[in-house]
Amino acid sequence: MNTTASSAQNTCPPADQILPDDGLTGTLVGRVWRGGTLPGPAVVALRPDGVFDLSAHFPTMSTLLDAEHPVNAVRQTAGQRLCAVDELLTNSMLGRRDSALPWLLAPCDLQVVKAAGVTFAASLVERVIEEQARGDAARAQGLRQQVTELIGERLADIQPGSPQAMALKTLLQEMGLWSQYLEVGIGPDAEVFTKAPVLSSVGTGEEVGIRADSAWNNPEPEVVLAVNSRGEIVGATLGNDVNLRDIEGRSALLLGKAKDNNASCAIGPFIRLFDESFGLDSVRGETVHLHVTGADGFELRGINTMASISRDPTDLVAQTLTAHQYPDGFMLFLGTLFAPIEDRDQPGGGFTHKLGDMVTIRSAWLGGLHNRVNHSEVAPPWNFGLRAFMANLAARGLLNETTL
Repeated sequence: MNTTASSAQNTCPPADQILPDDGLTGTLVGRVWRGGTLPGPAVVALRPDGVFDLSAHFPTMSTLLDAEHPVNAVRQTAGQRLCAVDELLTNSMLGRRDSALPWLLAPCDLQVVKAAGVTFAASLVERVIEEQARGDAARAQGLRQQVTELIGERLADIQPGSPQAMALKTLLQEMGLWSQYLEVGIGPDAEVFTKAPVLSSVGTGEEVGIRADSAWNNPEPEVVLAVNSRGEIVGATLGNDVNLRDIEGRSALLLGKAKDNNASCAIGPFIRLFDESFGLDSVRGETVHLHVTGADGFELRGINTMASISRDPTDLVAQTLTAHQYPDGFMLFLGTLFAPIEDRDQPGGGFTHKLGDMVTIRSAWLGGLHNRVNHSEVAPPWNFGLRAFMANLAARGLLNETTL
């Protein structure tokens, strides 16, 4: 983990920061909201010659990812051209929306949104501190030094569930430092929970939400896997698993209140499918960069290096599938190394969001996810659920036996 804090201006990043470093080289698919006489969400492919609507063949992203070979399906489907890529990206940025042009949505639709927690040693230490501090940010600084002195980086090289891990568990129990977070961090079973309801995630250019009653919270920059109904990992994207540290710190049983709120799950900007330019090894070696700029001039930077993850992505997918089926597929947040401890306002106070913070999560392979922080209670409400989605597809003539 590497974080720095300084002063900066809160500005909206340029649209070209949405694309990966290699531009349109990869197979990039997403979802947009398109206007017209029958407006609604559309599955699209981003290509050098424009943005193409694939909905006539693949009305949902879930359907596309379930194709026998999703990359081939995208390449063999011409689709309807909607606009230039630059037009879509510009129209998806904060404050620049023209309702006559399409804009990006979260790239998933019918998939369940799952998240793996405590998958990095450094974040594991922070979870133990949260629990010991009972959600009090002021107590965390002293506890951080105490806990790190006792367990520090000893966890970084330990394989979860191994004999070495079980020996450490016994030692920590004897020291009175055992925690439910350590159980899922070094024990055999990963923490996998449901992050957000189907269709509730926000995309790039949307507001991301924190609860008004939370005084200690932060972004969590993560890689998110796209998994189809057969359990195949077919692509990846970026996500912000917004975390309310004070609420979860009071009790892990409050995880739902800490994690699942209006606009508290951002995913995007699009899914990069696994092809000859990008695969699972690319994910394993990816570095995710976080940049937060506040209206108060505050700036925070951090990185999440996937090479430091304690559990392989394939193991996390397998554990998600244990004794459960996902007929529409799922999206899986892989966890984060990042846990900000820099002071924002006063010494020992640590970092927490303020309204208006601009959050950018970016990686070389997956592009940039950009969101501005607001209270969940006043962010645009989620009102386009499954019934509205199905009714919209039906009205546009996109529901039939050959496309679902």
